[in-house]
Amino acid sequence: MAAARTVQRLKSGFKTQRELFGAGLPEGFRYRENVLTEAEEQTLAGQFAQLPFRPFEFHGYLGKRRIVSYGYRYDYGERALRDSAAFPEFLVSLRGKAAAIADLPADGFEQALVTEYAAGAGIGWHRDKPMFREVVAFSFLAPCVLRFRRKQGDTWDRRKWLLEPRSAYVLSGPARWEWYHSIPPVDALRYSVTFRNFVPERR
Repeated sequence: MAAARTVQRLKSGFKTQRELFGAGLPEGFRYRENVLTEAEEQTLAGQFAQLPFRPFEFHGYLGKRRIVSYGYRYDYGERALRDSAAFPEFLVSLRGKAAAIADLPADGFEQALVTEYAAGAGIGWHRDKPMFREVVAFSFLAPCVLRFRRKQGDTWDRRKWLLEPRSAYVLSGPARWEWYHSIPPVDALRYSVTFRNFVPERR
């Protein structure tokens, strides 16, 4: 119920924006609602709660969000890709959904990142590291706003979209390479699962 109320509150400022964004969202951004059932969401959230999360660390700074990587992880201290634990079975199944949504081979998504956003946690402006190509992400429990921006002369061109529980989005093309994205602090516990494949020559 809390998540539903938060969705309605966030949607109240999106009605006009959603109408405008039909043609104005970054090219290469695709969004799908209700790709999971409520039962699937609750089962996966229960599995996420048991994972060995660690605070996100960036050059000695510890973020409020906590993460765990599978397949590969990016070491910010050494600026290098490192091996990580093998995908657990529940992520293998979810990867199949990611591949279907992106219309890409499932075995190409060799890296997965599970992120726990406690209340008050968000993620700053960034683009995914250049060795990654397409990005597919799923949202669980609390909704959030996904913000986009890119430089346009002396100002920023900005967009935003509401990510609802059980939804998924794809970043490819300009949305992946030209636009930065961020998530402001959330109101309640949220999980996300992000799958990435690799740019062949940069792996």
